[in-house]
Amino acid sequence: MRKVRIRKKISGSKKIPRLTVFRSNRYIYVQAIDDLSGNTLASVSNREKDLLMLKNVVADAHKLGEKMGERLKEEKIKCVVFDRNGYSYHGIIKSLAEGVRKTGIKF
Repeated sequence: MRKVRIRKKISGSKKIPRLTVFRSNRYIYVQAIDDLSGNTLASVSNREKDLLMLKNVVADAHKLGEKMGERLKEEKIKCVVFDRNGYSYHGIIKSLAEGVRKTGIKF
């Protein structure tokens, strides 16, 4: 239910995409999505070969957020709408968001 309420209120476009987070017990997935065309503009997860050493903990989520920020800058995206996907904004989710903000991306 919480996800549905959040998704009613936020939407992304090519200029300002929706930055969504999915977290399992082992991995974190982050995507920048253009909801108007249904395309993923950039994504990062700790399942990628060069990021496999990152675990599902607060410190590594910050590094993953920084990596996502770099990829957004490569796509020339300066601002995003943050979709926490129903997760509470603390711990891993907060650390990931701060990592993205550290690279200069505005929420």
